[in-house]
Amino acid sequence: MIIAIVRIALPGPKRPNDQVTTQSLEATKIFHKVPGLRRKYFLNGEAGGGGVYEFQSREAAQAWFNDGWADWMEGRFGVRPTLELWECPVVLDNEAGEAWADGEMVPTPWK
Repeated sequence: MIIAIVRIALPGPKRPNDQVTTQSLEATKIFHKVPGLRRKYFLNGEAGGGGVYEFQSREAAQAWFNDGWADWMEGRFGVRPTLELWECPVVLDNEAGEAWADGEMVPTPWK
């Protein structure tokens, strides 16, 4: 699994939550079709916006974050985003009480 962190440095104060919610829900029309994208978290903060993306594979992430991606984002937001790709070998899901390693559920170490 690959986690991508995108940061968009926006000027001014933190955007109002209702504005970000409306814009983010509209953007789900784009992101729900991205091959290999499992989840996307839309972020809002004092430093701007961004997203955390969970992809099935590095190949899927690289297909989305292609050569034209940063230009497309700059056209949408007026600033160039930054991108970090991270391998994610272990996931803890406290809501489900599960742990996953390399895409497989594993016995929970705390039980």
